[in-house]
Amino acid sequence: MTTAFSLAPLFRHSVGFDRFNDLFESAARNDSASSYPPYNVEKHGDDQYRIVIAAAGFQEQDLELQVEKGVLTVSGGKRENQAESVTYLHQGIAQRAFKLSFRLADHIEVKGADLANGLLAIDLLRVVPEEAKAKRIAIGSASKPSLQ
Repeated sequence: MTTAFSLAPLFRHSVGFDRFNDLFESAARNDSASSYPPYNVEKHGDDQYRIVIAAAGFQEQDLELQVEKGVLTVSGGKRENQAESVTYLHQGIAQRAFKLSFRLADHIEVKGADLANGLLAIDLLRVVPEEAKAKRIAIGSASKPSLQ
């Protein structure tokens, strides 16, 4: 059974939404992605968002955030501590490496990140430049062209 489908009929009456098709295709490919570590995506206003990732057992130096071509990538990996040898009787806190990717919408910027109480909070803000904001177009009354 194939999961490919065409979105061409949706684009007949739209301009500049070619990336929209790419988003659907990448979502279909990443549907089986791992859900570790758990995370929330929160909206805190019209233009403010926050991603909260459960990073229990990780320290700041174990985590890396990177934004490239509109994709926020969060990766983490526990560094081995050779000085401390521990024998676990039960290990319920996962310490495996992870990599999460979030495609950011246009004009979304990462404003900062904070690690507190085992939660990594990444603050995002939509900053729309003046040239991208809606403009009112005045309709002028020009002299009618002569029809000959």
